[in-house]
Amino acid sequence: MNGHTDILAIETSCDETAAAVVRDGTHVLSNSIYTQIGMHTVYGGVVPELASRKHIEKIDYVIKAALEEAGMSLEETDAVAVTYGPGLVGALLVGAAEAKAIAWAAGKPLIGVNHIEGHICANYIEHPELKPPYLGLVVSGGHTHLIIVRDYAEFEILGRTVDDAAGEAFDKVARAIGLGYPGGPKIDAAAKKGNASAITFPKAKVNHSEYDFSFSGLKSAVLNYLNHAAMMHEEICREDVAASFQRAVVEVLTEHTIRAAKEYGMSRIALAGGVSANSALRDAMRGAAVKEGFELFVPSPLYCTDNAAMIGAAAYHEYLRGTRSGWDLNAVPGLRLGER
Repeated sequence: MNGHTDILAIETSCDETAAAVVRDGTHVLSNSIYTQIGMHTVYGGVVPELASRKHIEKIDYVIKAALEEAGMSLEETDAVAVTYGPGLVGALLVGAAEAKAIAWAAGKPLIGVNHIEGHICANYIEHPELKPPYLGLVVSGGHTHLIIVRDYAEFEILGRTVDDAAGEAFDKVARAIGLGYPGGPKIDAAAKKGNASAITFPKAKVNHSEYDFSFSGLKSAVLNYLNHAAMMHEEICREDVAASFQRAVVEVLTEHTIRAAKEYGMSRIALAGGVSANSALRDAMRGAAVKEGFELFVPSPLYCTDNAAMIGAAAYHEYLRGTRSGWDLNAVPGLRLGER
């Protein structure tokens, strides 16, 4: 033993085949990622069956690359961690089966990790000074959560999306205005060239639940705007549409987060998830945090999108808590934060 805890982590919840070796929850010894974006772009979004097949094809190579980059063998690691939900069921099954097989063969403990928890813990990689309690905003393709992180692996959910997640809305609007997939970065880039005040899109409120989110109405408003323009044979400026849509999303996310931080007395705020790589969201949250006196933590874009290093960071704290998964660990596509 070297006095450290080295965890081999595997992530296959969607369209990234990833493996990493993480030491003590903060030090990334390797972070290997094979992205399938090029393959799915042709179809305008992720095709689950194709994603699963590509995971099967690439997972052994990605794990081998992660171990080689870390300069260690599987036998030298202390545990094997894997995302088991939420996500695409076929994709999750590939990672879970692989992790169980190699953990059993090497005689290592197996730790199943919640994908959303992984996103939250990505902050610890570059900000080890961040410690609970704090307020977290998770925004990704499938999830929008506003939570209080009470302790490592202990969460109180204040609000979540009641329909489309923020990232899902980005993808759908990007497709509608002809930007293609993946929508998040394409909307972000187009918005930089547009006028965010050109079009007023609605910011939905959820009755009797001030911290829940709803982006379906906003998406529909954009589609109605586009359809009306088409019927009237009016040209649209898609950069203005992108900028105005993005502004509506960012304002809702920022307003909810700052209001919750004030109400619950949180001095620290952490962003997480793929949409937290959005430059407008990062700028708006930084500005609001400075104005209101909050400390803001945001991962680098590499750790915002799906990766295995964040799973290793989350697994470390689960490992210390004594969390161990059995050989019957299965994929749970609808897994909620805080569930096991």
